[in-house]
Amino acid sequence: MDLQIDALVTPDREKMQDLTDETLMGRVATGDHAAFRALVDRHVARATALAYRILGRRAEAEEVVQEAFLRVWTTAPRWNLDGALFRTWFSRVLTNLCIDRRRRPRMDPMEAAGDPADPSPGADAAIEERQRGALVAAAMAELPERQRVALALCYWQEMSNIEAAEVMQISVGAVESLLVRARRSLKEKLAHRLGRSEQG
Repeated sequence: MDLQIDALVTPDREKMQDLTDETLMGRVATGDHAAFRALVDRHVARATALAYRILGRRAEAEEVVQEAFLRVWTTAPRWNLDGALFRTWFSRVLTNLCIDRRRRPRMDPMEAAGDPADPSPGADAAIEERQRGALVAAAMAELPERQRVALALCYWQEMSNIEAAEVMQISVGAVESLLVRARRSLKEKLAHRLGRSEQG
């Protein structure tokens, strides 16, 4: 089934903005396309950022986010709160899809070659910023899976440790421990990488 999210825009889209995620999800369960689009609009940017932080590749992140929203659409009739907020439930679905994707063997497409340098003014600053981002992404990619997920949820999704624990289905103490180890490891990896790049 190919679900084209952009095709689901309806005139009542503006009316949906004041509704909670949970109310929207109830409407999605009845096949309400406007409610689905409102959920997508509300969560797509943060979901893509989270998936990118876990996977390290923009194209893969976008594919996983689309798959997660497809799950929202297909699961809605069977979805119930069970005490969880939509955001927590959706983050768990997205995180699990990212973890599954990372465990699959990868084929490096042509995008691995990188983009050509931009010759326009200010290109040096943009290149430097991209290189810094690439260093952080590469260092994060080397972290153990659970540390990477904890960092992505707490720092880039700005979830509390309690929310992250619920998404990861572990204790708050375990999240805190993962964050401490992840920050320490990330700091060491970045220091090592920066030292190597300055020597080269």
